[in-house]
Amino acid sequence: MLNKIFEMPPVKSVQVGDLTLDDNRFFLIAGPCAIESLAIIYEVAEQVKEIAALFDIPYIFKASYDKANRTSINSYRGPGINEGIESLRKLKQEKKVAVLTDIHDTSQVEKAAEVVDCLQIPAFLCRQTDLLVAAGLSGKAVNIKKGQFLSPDLMVHAVKKVESASNENILLTERGASFGYSNLVVDMRSIMIMRQTGYPVVFDATHSVQLPGAQGDSSGGQREFIFTLAKAAIAAGASGLFIETHPFPPSALSDGPNMLALDRMAEMLERILPIYDAVRK
Repeated sequence: MLNKIFEMPPVKSVQVGDLTLDDNRFFLIAGPCAIESLAIIYEVAEQVKEIAALFDIPYIFKASYDKANRTSINSYRGPGINEGIESLRKLKQEKKVAVLTDIHDTSQVEKAAEVVDCLQIPAFLCRQTDLLVAAGLSGKAVNIKKGQFLSPDLMVHAVKKVESASNENILLTERGASFGYSNLVVDMRSIMIMRQTGYPVVFDATHSVQLPGAQGDSSGGQREFIFTLAKAAIAAGASGLFIETHPFPPSALSDGPNMLALDRMAEMLERILPIYDAVRK
């Protein structure tokens, strides 16, 4: 797979709902980690949609109905699939946004696919063949997050599993690699390597600064490096960003230490869009 990578390998266009995502225009996937309440997901979706419209970029709202891989048995996981999917249905109808959410096993695929535009495969599950194939068979776009344990060149196998279901609406997301205990690092080469699959690569700027399990019964984070890594990833060839955001991250029920404050989203786009344009020119 590792051929001559001197310039960015071309990528296909991917359809997510009514949005066409490709390498011609930066796109954003953003929202809170978990669904905490209708009020919070409505606030985030509304504000980020307005900001995205201001910058004329495609926007996909993200939130999880269940965070199945939390550190502690006592950690907040979300409202569950029934209430969560209904909340995402209301949000999609009222806020007119494309929606992405995680799935964790094949039994969740059909119900989630009835509402959302993109099914996300969590990083820990990126090798689960049945889950990848079922997601592909749904006909929805599939965002596969690269496992913290996996080299980027091996993501081609995850891609082939979705493609085996005659589905080529695929995104790949870089979210850092395990580096010792309770730490992640990002190898920016992985973006160019995963582009060789022929699909757009997204950079998860918030999970990449996570410190897994670093607080004992929960994960820590270094949100002060979100901007640094996001800019580097765009320069390295990422087609879009994945950002978990919240009106007040310290009070977030999941992943607060590594989330971007909602009031800094516009600043983020102001910083990275000139880099995106410069790289493409």
